[in-house]
Amino acid sequence: MAQRRDSGLGEEEGKGCGAVKVEVSNHERLERNKKYAVYKVTVNMDGRSVTVSHRYSEFLNLCSKMKKKYPEKSLKLPGKKIFGSVDAELVQTRSQAIQEFVTKLASDKNIINCVDVQAFLAVSPSRCNSYETDDEAYNSMNPSVQSSRRNSFSEDLALREKANKMKPSDFDFLKVVGNGSFGKVFLAKHRADDKAYAVKVLSKHHVMLKNEGRHVLCEREVLMKNSRHPFLVGLHYSFQTADKLYLVMDYINGGELFFHLQREKRFSEGRVKFYGAEIASALGFLHSHNIIYRDLKPENILLDSEGHIALTDFGLCKEGNQMASTFCGTPEYLAPEVLQQKPYDRMVDWWCLGAVLYELLLGLPPFYSRNREEMFEMTKSKPLEFRFDIISDAARDLLTKMLAKDKSERLGFHSDVQEVKQHAFFKSIDWDLLEQRKVAPPFVPELNEGILDFNNFDRQFTKLPVTDSVTRSAKKLFTKGQPACRMFENFSFTKTPKSEQESICF
Repeated sequence: MAQRRDSGLGEEEGKGCGAVKVEVSNHERLERNKKYAVYKVTVNMDGRSVTVSHRYSEFLNLCSKMKKKYPEKSLKLPGKKIFGSVDAELVQTRSQAIQEFVTKLASDKNIINCVDVQAFLAVSPSRCNSYETDDEAYNSMNPSVQSSRRNSFSEDLALREKANKMKPSDFDFLKVVGNGSFGKVFLAKHRADDKAYAVKVLSKHHVMLKNEGRHVLCEREVLMKNSRHPFLVGLHYSFQTADKLYLVMDYINGGELFFHLQREKRFSEGRVKFYGAEIASALGFLHSHNIIYRDLKPENILLDSEGHIALTDFGLCKEGNQMASTFCGTPEYLAPEVLQQKPYDRMVDWWCLGAVLYELLLGLPPFYSRNREEMFEMTKSKPLEFRFDIISDAARDLLTKMLAKDKSERLGFHSDVQEVKQHAFFKSIDWDLLEQRKVAPPFVPELNEGILDFNNFDRQFTKLPVTDSVTRSAKKLFTKGQPACRMFENFSFTKTPKSEQESICF
């Protein structure tokens, strides 16, 4: 068997820029008894609208930082006006310059991924209504303004987290069950309700350092939707401390499919059919919400205590209707169009499912090689082969169609999951009963310790110590940390009862 595979071959693409709109508002600072111009910028990116409001000096500060980082981009804004009033003509000139400047930022995928730019754009609606002065002379003579702004963000964060009534000390962290680039996943028991959860704890410092803030926020958004589907890990709570982010999710204790595959080498066709059907149902749900999963692999497929599957790890998901373009995912499962660096869509998920089913049936991914470059070349050009003549004609046909190198010939191209459901391989599946969890799983994981059992997780995780770093805060970590405060300003979430259709965000 192949060793454990890692994700993260690339960061998510820069958001495609649409129209950039600049409006000017007046705000009266009572202590100065004057009105100042505030520039409200709306940027349409990847199907969503981002609106921020900043004084002109803030745009200048950002421009200065970006000019140092990207001198070849010729970014510019008119300089400061130290003396005199800010008249209508000057405001109009600045508005046009800001529009050109922000358009350049949003249309360049390298710049838009920069932490400073992400922080500048990541402002909540309540923040947008809190205008500040455009008087550079006043601000330059009052250094306490920036300190006051930092304190207000900290106070807002404290109030929001208090409203959420969730904190790390509410949990007993029992065992490490997963480990990633930015933190760990813990088996934890909530002290009040005595329920077991999987708690993903992420370091803000590492997330921001790697420019992965948008991935974390996207994962949270997808997790919030997942509670409506039986084969997706869902979110119960999210909250934060000064230096950490917490995602409190369903604890799925049957272990990774990869863990069981390592033990058994390959599965029976009936078992693979069951897993494939539940996975296809989950992918169809994500696609119906304009989400491309992008990282389907046995490590991200969990088994629950009854033997049903649950997809997890949504950090590489892509939301929106636009095509994706980033080279990201796990090498063994990358579709040809990703390797060819062409724009791609949800069809990459059906390729991934084909590669996973091939591995479950035959023991290795379809074009596996220890030489990564060779594996990529085979994926792009080598015809599909079957190592063993041990699978049915229906299974062979399914894999051939899912692993078609031309996505227009791939199963799922015309009607997505409905096309997959209608394939002969799944003829015996009653999809209505399956999605009601009324089809008996062919395998039930052995659980000796009940809901708190962790024996189906890899020892490389469970042997790791659970330390104080789970809850310890670094008080000085974000003294310069406005980007993290802004980006995660609305991170807290509490799941509502099932009878309520909407979730509550704080």
